[in-house]
Amino acid sequence: MAVLSWNEIRSRAHQFVNGWKDSAPNEREKANAQTFEIEFLKIFGVDRKKVALFEHEVRFSTEKDLFGNAVGGERGYIDLLWKGKIIIEMKTPGKDLDKAFEQAKAYAITLPQDEIPQGILSCDFVNFQYYDLTDQAKVERFTLAELPEKVELFAHLAGYKDIAYQAVDPVDIKAAEHMGELHDALLKNGYTGHELEMYLVRLLFCLFADDTGIFGKKKLFFEYIMQRTNVDGSDLALHLGMIFDTLNKDIPARLKNLDEQLKAFPYIDGGLFEERLETAAFNSDMRKTLLSCCTLDWGRIKPEIFGAMFQSVKDKEKRRALGEHYTSETNILKLIKPLFLDDLRAEFEKIKAQAPGGRKHNLLLFHDKLCCLKFLDPACGCGNFLVVSYRELRLLEIEVLKEVLGDDQLFDIEPMIRVNVNQFYGIEIEEFPARIAQTALWLMDHLMNTKASAAFGKYFVRIPLTASPSIVIGNALTIDWETIVSKTELSYILGNPPFVGKKEQIDRQKSEVLQVFNGVKGNGVLDYVACWYKRAALYIQGSSIEAAFVSTNSICQGEQAPVLWPLLMNKQHIKINFAHQTFKWSNEARGKAAVHCVIIGFSVTDWKVKKIYHYATVTGLPNEATANQINAYLVDGPTIFITSLSAPLCAVPVMCYGSMPIDDGHLILSEEEAAFFIEKEPVTKGMIRPYYGGEEFINNKKRFCLWLDGIPPEKINKSKLVKERIEQTRVFRMASGRSATNKLADIPSLFGEIRQPKTDYLIVPKVSSEN
Repeated sequence: MAVLSWNEIRSRAHQFVNGWKDSAPNEREKANAQTFEIEFLKIFGVDRKKVALFEHEVRFSTEKDLFGNAVGGERGYIDLLWKGKIIIEMKTPGKDLDKAFEQAKAYAITLPQDEIPQGILSCDFVNFQYYDLTDQAKVERFTLAELPEKVELFAHLAGYKDIAYQAVDPVDIKAAEHMGELHDALLKNGYTGHELEMYLVRLLFCLFADDTGIFGKKKLFFEYIMQRTNVDGSDLALHLGMIFDTLNKDIPARLKNLDEQLKAFPYIDGGLFEERLETAAFNSDMRKTLLSCCTLDWGRIKPEIFGAMFQSVKDKEKRRALGEHYTSETNILKLIKPLFLDDLRAEFEKIKAQAPGGRKHNLLLFHDKLCCLKFLDPACGCGNFLVVSYRELRLLEIEVLKEVLGDDQLFDIEPMIRVNVNQFYGIEIEEFPARIAQTALWLMDHLMNTKASAAFGKYFVRIPLTASPSIVIGNALTIDWETIVSKTELSYILGNPPFVGKKEQIDRQKSEVLQVFNGVKGNGVLDYVACWYKRAALYIQGSSIEAAFVSTNSICQGEQAPVLWPLLMNKQHIKINFAHQTFKWSNEARGKAAVHCVIIGFSVTDWKVKKIYHYATVTGLPNEATANQINAYLVDGPTIFITSLSAPLCAVPVMCYGSMPIDDGHLILSEEEAAFFIEKEPVTKGMIRPYYGGEEFINNKKRFCLWLDGIPPEKINKSKLVKERIEQTRVFRMASGRSATNKLADIPSLFGEIRQPKTDYLIVPKVSSEN
């Protein structure tokens, strides 16, 4: 069944409402119910003849025949049954819909398990009651007129599948804020740069290790700080330095008379504590902040939240310039599930269902496959994609080993746990997030080792750290990715490259776009993220590597789509295999990003079954549908590109920009200013006009301007207020760094660009809000 877009579904719903809104209130149920039901299903692109049954007979009996069907007993008839999807029970207007639901529910109970619907709709042509049987607390009551706004309730009828994602524990945000406070205090104290970043990463490791058993005894770090450091914080940095040194030394290499509390800290290795850092300085408030961090239960905090911590400690303007947006776990799962996780889990379930003979052998082969998968995030930030992917891979490995082992007992599980952090690679241009990414993967490894210990009843820990993820500090657009991981070994490329539009790009980024898209006509319109698509497309040529990125949705719209995608699809033979259409960005960090995104999964191999995830609203949950072909605009359709034209396709007026003042606001007046001008100098009344931009037009606000085109100079000279504004405009234009603006200083009384139509016209705001 072809899946309709939500726009089309809502349009059909409106047509349905218009067709039935004038039905007489004494409408006879039997005469019109079936027509009503047929047309209702058509809203969702459903042909009733192919899927649903009218007047389906059920029997209220506990006796079953050889095939499990009820026999004997009282008969009942379901008005409309679509097995596994919906029961519709129609009544004449004014009848009790609760009673109708109870009747339909009684019918549903008699059905075989696989025929029980997801929901029951009771309706009297005017009023609707929908009961979601997967969540019986969810009852929706609405009128016929409200149906277009309620169509999402019936997403499953249109062929969409609900996709649910786990929310993030609020304690994570609190931890991120505490670390941000500590960063700000150290920075204010003059502790900056590389030392500050490494210092925070080490503290992060210690806080996590203190609550998760890495240090052996829980709260060892907290007790040491509480018991051994001065309240004024004067010696805190010295004691932290001793802890870092101890964590970096193997037991035999330590001093014989080392303090007993220090001696309790294990050897960590992995290079995290190897470098000698400049000693920091703390005061009493900073010590309190660190102790506040210690009191949080870091054992409940997910390492994937470290991106939120990074945003909490990073300068907002610098973060914006780099296009950094922390990705929440919800959005990560939207990407990794269709990219690799869903297929791996489906393969695992298929093997589990096999006969015992070859089942164990195939499970072991599947385990080998998991241990050989390699992942690259070429814009990894704090490693959120890598961390969540690693967690899901380890959880799957534990399930596989449970199936392999059955009731067998193991003396040592270490040889069996083979999925490791060294299967993960990243590129990050800044050191601090790169260090966090590496540390977060180690911490996730420890959490998964704890889960494995619980699953198999044997203690398992990887301390000291022997395997490391490969997180390279460098520019992903200039580094050869093959020097990090060979494409003959790599399985997946994934991530969230920087979001920077063409106008927001700094000089370095503009230069990189030109370099990556050298010779590509129109490359100046591309968002920065497009560079990662081009680099990935080149890298995966001749391989079976699958890739997916979260991106700003603009690369699949307007002027960018016909520049980027013909290059990728026609010249580099890229296929889009799954896509999330536009959704609103969400994350748990301070200063949440307010952007609309897409997720695009691609490779040079063509999937037999492609998937599109539709959103009824940009803030809603995705609904999954299959597709034959996904084009550059992320719809199921042919590969076409809509190129820009400078003139209309038919005989209509040309669309153009409105008049632009180029005045630094000096020719613009608020409603109060306009009233003041006219009161003080009545001569200005004919010089002031209403002035509409997008904001005023959309929100019905009032604004005015000095419109002096055609006003004689002698009249202008009668107004001191107007002359002052003209002079301010002239000074602004003269000071501009653009020669074209300098020339406009010769005519400071006029708008810089005048395109005022001499006829009636339509206003189309260049920018509008989601509302």
